[in-house]
Amino acid sequence: MIKNFKWLLLVSLTFVACNSDDEPFVDPNSTDGTPLTAGSADFSKYVALGNSLTAGYADNALFIAGQQGSYPSILASQFALVGGGEFKIPFMADNTGGLLLGGTPIAGTRLYFNGSAPASVPGVPTTEVTNVLSGPFNNMGVPGAKSFHLLSTSYGNPAGIGSYANPYFVRFASSSSASVIGDAVAQSPTFFSLWIGNNDVLAYATSGGTGVNQTGNLNPATYGANDITDPNVFASVYSGLVDQLTANGAKGVVANLPYVTTIPYFTTVPYNPVPLDATTAAQLNAGYAAYNNGLLFAQSNGLLSAAEVARRTISFSASSTNPVVIVDSYLTNLSGFGIPSYRMATNEDLIVLPARTFIGTTVGGNPAQVNGVSVPLADSWVLSKDEIQEVRVATDAYNSAIESIAQTKGLAFVNANALQTQIALGGIAANNVNVTSAYVTGGGFSLDGVHPSPRGYALIANKFLEAINETYGSNFKGVNIGLYRILYPMDPANF
Repeated sequence: MIKNFKWLLLVSLTFVACNSDDEPFVDPNSTDGTPLTAGSADFSKYVALGNSLTAGYADNALFIAGQQGSYPSILASQFALVGGGEFKIPFMADNTGGLLLGGTPIAGTRLYFNGSAPASVPGVPTTEVTNVLSGPFNNMGVPGAKSFHLLSTSYGNPAGIGSYANPYFVRFASSSSASVIGDAVAQSPTFFSLWIGNNDVLAYATSGGTGVNQTGNLNPATYGANDITDPNVFASVYSGLVDQLTANGAKGVVANLPYVTTIPYFTTVPYNPVPLDATTAAQLNAGYAAYNNGLLFAQSNGLLSAAEVARRTISFSASSTNPVVIVDSYLTNLSGFGIPSYRMATNEDLIVLPARTFIGTTVGGNPAQVNGVSVPLADSWVLSKDEIQEVRVATDAYNSAIESIAQTKGLAFVNANALQTQIALGGIAANNVNVTSAYVTGGGFSLDGVHPSPRGYALIANKFLEAINETYGSNFKGVNIGLYRILYPMDPANF
């Protein structure tokens, strides 16, 4: 009886062992459960190039936690699972944000939500620009960089801060004569990401179109900070960047540019936020009567069409949704006749985010001088429909060049424009959360209304991984975006 029992026990153990061996291995990090693979890509030396979006900028600042949560940092953590090497980041000195130059602040601290509105984190920055870090660095994202800045050999020169140099690049450039692309290529990357071009139109847009559309000007050395880059300049620069990055056989992923007009910076403040009672509306209309009569005078003398007169006429009503009054430089210039270029905003115009605390304020405490109402908003507060069209035309041209170059070089391609449009039009659901572009609450954007939140960066990283999988045959599952926060608290101890 004992002998039989021992035999049965042996058979049982053997069965269990065989059964265990037959169970298929399921890799939780892959899309299909099969062992994770890099496919035809080599991630042993990954270098990321770009602007603030690549650096991990958020809440109007660059800081350690944001850098750690950047989409390249997330990508690198996934690449490490299939042989990816160290990913070195030029970390800021704190989680406060901001910059010092010779001990003097030149960039403010990050924003946090105080329960009712965004506010600056108290304290003083501790990141001193002149304390140059020792590289090389894998994350080469430089906040504020335009496409052609990546080629500049003076962009990291401390002597040029405030003019031609960038303080963020000064901190980690290999020398005062180094270029971003030069420092990147010197590392002999086996894989790269390139997301550049947003700033070639963004500064024009966020300034309310106060820059110049430089289409037709092929000399970027003559451009102002808020200007739109000529599309031919962009295409030439972009092609040159990719040529250098792929010269030694490196593979990579590139992304096109979202329409900046889909971000909360332009979609949060309505064009018609002015509540008025009948008495106040009548007073305002009386105040604009001379202006409106001037328009009729101009029409009677053949200076304006009836359509433009209708567009420019100022008329308020007893309503909670009166449009703001704006200055529009695209209107027929009648300043020689003492008639300014005023009109009421329409749903084709976009009011910039900072206007949310400016509209309705008074000039010098005078209750009769109300910004956006009796005092028209200056051009810098509004991206008009004509300016929106200029931005869109340039963006479309840049994106055409990016996609064409990606196809020619066989690179993975991320349609960031389609991604952002989807977020703006209703959101993207994943990992039991829905990411939208709603300011503060949507989860996709930080408090500056331009840069992604931690969750937004995680979503972007996953889209990059999808493109890499499709092109190179890898099978990265990506990260759970539901595990990434929406906003950073004031106190870094609570990160």
